[in-house]
Amino acid sequence: MSLGLGRYLSLSTIRQQVVGINQKVPIYNGQRVRYINLDNAASTPTLKPVLDHVLAFLPWYSAVHRGSGYKSLVSTVTYDAARTRIAQFFGADPDYHVVIFGKNTTEAINTLAARLQFEPGDMVLTTLMEHHSNDLPWRRVAKVIRADVHEDGALDRDDLERKLSLHHRRIRLVALSGASNVTGWVNDIHSIAALAHHYNIPVMVDGAQLAAHRPINLLSPNDPRHIDFLAISGHKLYAPFGTGVLIGPRHVFERGSPEFVGGGTVSLVTPLGVEWAMPPAKDEAGSPNVIGVIALASALAILDDLGLDNIALHEQSLTDYALMQLGQIAKLKLYGSKKTQDMNRLGVISFELEGYDHALVAAILAFYGGIGVRSGCFCAQPYIQRLLGLDPITVARLRHRHSSGEIKYLPGLVRISLSMYNTPGELNHLAKTLQEICAHSPAYWLQHLRWDDDLQCYVLRDQRLVLPKQLLFQRRGSGLLPGIL
Repeated sequence: MSLGLGRYLSLSTIRQQVVGINQKVPIYNGQRVRYINLDNAASTPTLKPVLDHVLAFLPWYSAVHRGSGYKSLVSTVTYDAARTRIAQFFGADPDYHVVIFGKNTTEAINTLAARLQFEPGDMVLTTLMEHHSNDLPWRRVAKVIRADVHEDGALDRDDLERKLSLHHRRIRLVALSGASNVTGWVNDIHSIAALAHHYNIPVMVDGAQLAAHRPINLLSPNDPRHIDFLAISGHKLYAPFGTGVLIGPRHVFERGSPEFVGGGTVSLVTPLGVEWAMPPAKDEAGSPNVIGVIALASALAILDDLGLDNIALHEQSLTDYALMQLGQIAKLKLYGSKKTQDMNRLGVISFELEGYDHALVAAILAFYGGIGVRSGCFCAQPYIQRLLGLDPITVARLRHRHSSGEIKYLPGLVRISLSMYNTPGELNHLAKTLQEICAHSPAYWLQHLRWDDDLQCYVLRDQRLVLPKQLLFQRRGSGLLPGIL
């Protein structure tokens, strides 16, 4: 099955290829407005050509590998071609690298942590800006040390170099994000890789936040700037169908036993023993998510067609405009780089409004502006605590309040995150709504909003959230089941 796009795409037309771009949502006054999605760092929508590709494949869907039926053969060839396409997108060498599929970046990093065979005393050097998924897995297998960040949240390269020099004999891996999901700072992954390789230390890049916005090339393993391991998620690459990817040297995964065992991971099983399959099958237990893999390959083909360098320039223009608009709001404090034309950052912008709870601001934007943003700590709590200047005593108090169930009072920020399909008009509407928020006190807004313990956010006091009928589940003989909301 071809991975061709089947239509001409450009950055000027891509917006109309976004599934759900014209979806309307209810707001406080009962009207319905077109939804503005400024939460792309959490997950991106899919694109119509990706959905078309999935729908074209579904009539042919069958179990892959070892099936002799014609549909199974078609599915197997398509699935394997998708793996090859994904490898090419990231510059993987088919003779050296292996592409392993899982659910998401988090699972990919956990898989790597389990497979690197750490020994007592080993260290992992990471950074203070990491997502929890590039922090917690390493805590389970090694001693984690972190390179510090500057006051603006950028990585402190000098501190990273000091820690490498001081601990290089014990450091088994350098693990860092390609870009921050809080401030948008982009790390120079290749120069950091060269620095780590000087000490013969491999590098793992969490590419979840970077991959949709900048090219990532693993490079030849003979290049001192090469990336040893890469983890990414399809749901941040316009393919939200439940697939993640781990790419690394094949020989690493040929050694040892897989983290998850069962069907597909073996070549021979007897009552007394087991012979493991070769990678990638060895680390892909159970039936794979064929649909998700095909969707991801299709989405990457579109990004290739558009050109990630073109996407980066387009999104930089949007980011500059957003910074200009937000910078005119008196009560708003920005975090991260505030410079325009700064290619060292993505369009991920976190801020706070003086005197307003971050969750309240996000709710007002949703119910009064029809704007989707995110609030809280964005699965990067140590980084947020550092940005907010919280001292150890304050952090200890936060842990106590959290253990007492006072989740709504945890500190955090509001985050907007831009993508290639967003527009200046959407940013104008964001700025206008933020100005309206500032025109009233928090007490005014709390007359209209209430905290919902189940949803862990503010919702309108006098309106009940109801799922659209087409999203409800049917049960034979009893009509529609009630929605979760």
